[in-house]
Amino acid sequence: MSDLLVPTDESGIAAAVAAAHAAREPLAIEGNGSKRGLLRPVQAARTLSTRNLAGITLYRPGELVISARAGTLVAEIAAALAEKGQHLIAEPPDTRALFGTEAEATIGGIVAANLSGPRRIAGGAMRDHLLGIRFVNGRGEILRSGGRVLKNVTGLDLCKLLAGSYGTLGVITEVTLKVLPAPQTEATVAVRVGGLAAGVRVLSAGLGSPFGVSGAALLPAEAGAEAVLRIEDFAPSVAYRSGRLAQQLAALGEVRVLGEEESRARWRAIRDAEPLGARAEEAVWRVSVRPSAGPGVAAAAAGLGGRVLLDWGGGLVWVAGPATAEAHDALARAAMAARGTCTLFRGPEALRLAVPVLPEEPPPLAAIARRVKAALDPAGILNPGRMRAGF
Repeated sequence: MSDLLVPTDESGIAAAVAAAHAAREPLAIEGNGSKRGLLRPVQAARTLSTRNLAGITLYRPGELVISARAGTLVAEIAAALAEKGQHLIAEPPDTRALFGTEAEATIGGIVAANLSGPRRIAGGAMRDHLLGIRFVNGRGEILRSGGRVLKNVTGLDLCKLLAGSYGTLGVITEVTLKVLPAPQTEATVAVRVGGLAAGVRVLSAGLGSPFGVSGAALLPAEAGAEAVLRIEDFAPSVAYRSGRLAQQLAALGEVRVLGEEESRARWRAIRDAEPLGARAEEAVWRVSVRPSAGPGVAAAAAGLGGRVLLDWGGGLVWVAGPATAEAHDALARAAMAARGTCTLFRGPEALRLAVPVLPEEPPPLAAIARRVKAALDPAGILNPGRMRAGF
């Protein structure tokens, strides 16, 4: 592992980046190191970590706003919100099992990767709830964008630009997020199905119903081939809506309703891709497509000896399979044919260096991306090569 720099404050982060900029020395940027295996490996002599920039800096439950330094553990934020009956809307996943690490995720790392869980279909992605951000650009300058209210006109909206940039445009030092009241309870309507196409029909029927579904996933055949639909709210509403939805879906397969405890456990597992059963030697992909195209991508994965878990109503296809360039290329072609995107989420370092871990951008978008990178990180020192070779 490269030398580790762990400043204790934002000015220390800025000084470290400024020194690297002056020396034209690449830096690997991370929070707690929980997702080092994500995307391409970064070739850098030093790693700059935000893990010591921890702590909630502002929490106003009445205004549904929380601010925290980038190194704050997601679990710490979730616990503080739970005390006030609130939660993170995007339901970010815990990737420790997938990456085989005990390091917990930080809020800065989750925002930088724009990772969202099952509730994305109802509540939006992590970047959608980012109200404000502070970060250090590639020159070592401290910048901020957005604010601490839902509607603001504070300068350029760099929040959404930094979310999903994987540390290549700036080192996030603090984020401000919109939060919402947590539901009082939940239930899950589970329908036994005969295959992928039948499962997606069940998910589509549930999402098209008037019962406010907040999670829609299809478990792999190895886990029982069940389509599951979550309903969250106050207890009387959940009981009524889950009962009505179960009645509506009865014609599509054997139906059962999971109570609160079993439902929560089921969706934690789906959030973290546990039903995928990914083995240590396998690669893991995330393919994003329109829900109706999910079965086609899943069929392509099965032809490669892979296993699938569908989330987001069939719009997110998790795939675990052989860690080969051939498998990656086949999945990428299937995603492109479906007008979707394929991300190599986890794999051996040799594979991550050999294949495009993210889809190639159309030339006009690639040109814009290069200009943005040049403006924010002119020396190209922040996580070089993380997303694409030479970027």
